[in-house]
Amino acid sequence: MNMKILEKIKSDEILTKISENFDAEIYLVGGAVRDFLCGKETNDRDLVVVNQDTRDFALKLAEFFDGVFVPLDEENKIYRVVLKDKINYIDITEPVGVSIEKDLERRDLTINALAINLQKGEIIDKTGGLKDLENGIIRSISEKNFEDDPLRLLRVYRFEAQTGFKIDENTLGQIKKHLDLISKPAVERINYEIMHLFRGEFAHIALKDMDEAGLLEKIFPIVKELKQVPPNTHHHLRLLEHSIETVRNINEIYKTLPEEIKEHLDKVDFGGYSRLAHLKFAGFLHDIGKFSTWTIEEDTGRHRFIKHDDVGSKLVVGILKKMAFSNKQIDYISTMIKNHIYPASLMTSPEVNEKAMMRYVRKMEENALDEIVLSKADRLSARGPAITDEMVEDNINSLTKLQNFYLSIKDTLEPLPKLLDGNEVMKILNIKPSPKLGEIMDALHEAQISGDVVTKEHAVEFVKSFM
Repeated sequence: MNMKILEKIKSDEILTKISENFDAEIYLVGGAVRDFLCGKETNDRDLVVVNQDTRDFALKLAEFFDGVFVPLDEENKIYRVVLKDKINYIDITEPVGVSIEKDLERRDLTINALAINLQKGEIIDKTGGLKDLENGIIRSISEKNFEDDPLRLLRVYRFEAQTGFKIDENTLGQIKKHLDLISKPAVERINYEIMHLFRGEFAHIALKDMDEAGLLEKIFPIVKELKQVPPNTHHHLRLLEHSIETVRNINEIYKTLPEEIKEHLDKVDFGGYSRLAHLKFAGFLHDIGKFSTWTIEEDTGRHRFIKHDDVGSKLVVGILKKMAFSNKQIDYISTMIKNHIYPASLMTSPEVNEKAMMRYVRKMEENALDEIVLSKADRLSARGPAITDEMVEDNINSLTKLQNFYLSIKDTLEPLPKLLDGNEVMKILNIKPSPKLGEIMDALHEAQISGDVVTKEHAVEFVKSFM
């Protein structure tokens, strides 16, 4: 493994230029070392510089690479250099403690406590990180490090989601002991780790293990409600397990998708993370409206959750605002929850036709494919005794038909024209700005989506019907 990482360092153009052109004692540390050892590429390189002013070093590095110097934390002397491609960046800091060895001992996990001296090509491993990487083990360095920064409790599961490694029993015991400390880190830091968790291929395993440790409910109190909804004729799992299974199925579906759809889901359109990461997060939360809408029919014993999609879409807004997610992230996840039943209900309708599918495409716009993937995952995660394999297969096939319809027409779609604005509607109806005006404008938009209103003359007649 030692030769493997050294060869990787030598083949990295950025690190090679640094080692050849700077004489300081420089160490590559943390995630980049771990990723290189796991055979992964990385755009994020963390450097620890010893016995030299890190600010001066970072400024020289920025000048050398013609990059942008960004001070991240002046008090702790942490700086970033963003390279010209705006993809690669280098974080520079000084060691925490009197040496690089002491710095590594204060980190969270052994697999993150590895360093390489760029000039000498030496690997520094004081905590057994190399062995744990080889064996696929996530192990804490010390219990005190959890107490010093409780965010590390969550980081354990973030790295489980990304690597699929097994958490060692002693580390698990430390997590359970210090669960209550997770309330201390700023919500923005929690937010960051949560999104990295959902980026991971093994997010569903991490969520399950977080629940078993008691951490999931600490971060998402609504999990307590999800646990109270049992299996029923349509669902073979409890609601929490169904939600986690939906995350797993989103990931599995993604692997089978055409490259065109993968590229769409890989896009970073908001929040700094891919659509796929946000979609898995939405999959985890898609049924949070069920507990408050849960009823059981007396005559049939059937479990009903009427309008749980609408209730959940509103409920999630408050949850995510408290966690400091951006408006665009909240809008996306809320939209996914609100419409997660829509594709399946459309395609199982006896009157489904191209006009109905076009209405779906117009309504969902850039989120059309995302919602289809969520609907498929939801279907595959609900296999109660009333659901036959044939029903599941038919539902998945019909959703694939909707997916293919979207792909066949998306390049020919043009934005719907704005036939009337608010001022024109107020003049036609002789009304003032009011909630009623908003309702009319929404109704007009829906009529355009459906193809019932296609010209300005049609729009005027439609609006007049509200007189």
